[in-house]
Amino acid sequence: MISEGCEQCAKGGKMVLFVYGYCDQRDCFYCPLGENRKNVNQVYANERPVESDDDVLEEAERMDALGASITGGEPQEAMGRTTRYLSLLKDEYGEDFHTHLYTGITGGRENMRRLSEAGLDEIRFHPPYEQWGDLHGTEWEEILYIAREEGLTPAFEIPGIRPEQEFIDFLDEGAADFCNINEFEMSDGNYRRMQEEGFELRDEHMSAVDSPREEILDQMGDHEKVYFCTSVFKDAAQHRRRLKRMARTLRRPFDEITDDGTLVYGKTWADAERMDALGVPEEYYTVKSEHVEVAWWLLEEMVEDGDVESGEIVEQYPTYDGTVVERTPLSSGSGGGSGQSAAGD
Repeated sequence: MISEGCEQCAKGGKMVLFVYGYCDQRDCFYCPLGENRKNVNQVYANERPVESDDDVLEEAERMDALGASITGGEPQEAMGRTTRYLSLLKDEYGEDFHTHLYTGITGGRENMRRLSEAGLDEIRFHPPYEQWGDLHGTEWEEILYIAREEGLTPAFEIPGIRPEQEFIDFLDEGAADFCNINEFEMSDGNYRRMQEEGFELRDEHMSAVDSPREEILDQMGDHEKVYFCTSVFKDAAQHRRRLKRMARTLRRPFDEITDDGTLVYGKTWADAERMDALGVPEEYYTVKSEHVEVAWWLLEEMVEDGDVESGEIVEQYPTYDGTVVERTPLSSGSGGGSGQSAAGD
């Protein structure tokens, strides 16, 4: 089974709204937050720092978002902010704009009511690892029923540290709608602490941890309400599809979209008059303050023919920060050659 929120994630359609970098409950050794997000008060919509409500809406438009995931830190420790953004998104895009929230605390009925009234659809609880197996009869069991009573879809979202039958029990009892298990991963934010706990990377993997994945799948993976999300799927599918959604929205007529969701174009320091003199159609170039951006394949031809002295082919993420992945210099007599594998999307 895959939830509606996960379906949208799989399509790359969920905007990640990071509302609050603090989490006062505990310092989980596996917390993946990097130094730029941990213990900060800055809001981010995907990679965009948020200074106004318009920033949130512009980022949603930028990726043609189907919904939003609310995360932190701990979003329930900034309830005013969290509920305001939920209401903003629902008011702008309607009830079909699906929202889910990750939380490591129970929060209580008042918080569940406020989140529901603001427009939250799913709430995904992550109980403290040290309490796994002893959750029945505690506030963690109670909050699942309270959340449902207040109109939310209650679920678990946990890291794949070990198999745990109690989560299956909650599903069978009808307390939780589903349980997502994320493949255990190392990141820049948790690498040192993970090593201190005795975890190492799996052979030939960049982020997946050498943990009892097969045991987890054997004991929990066959349940219809359990979904195991692999690190490969998150990186290669979800992230890439989100980039492609952005790229399709932002592409200019002369940009090409790669299989990785990046944009490829040419950059030259020849001026607009030179483009006109060469008969380049207006839709195939854009004039910037100090350079011209143009279809990369046209620029390559112009450089090879000696019509333009030099330039470069740029491969860039379509994100707000516009990180450049690669620059390929072009100059007369160099033989050109883009080295790019661009695919119109």
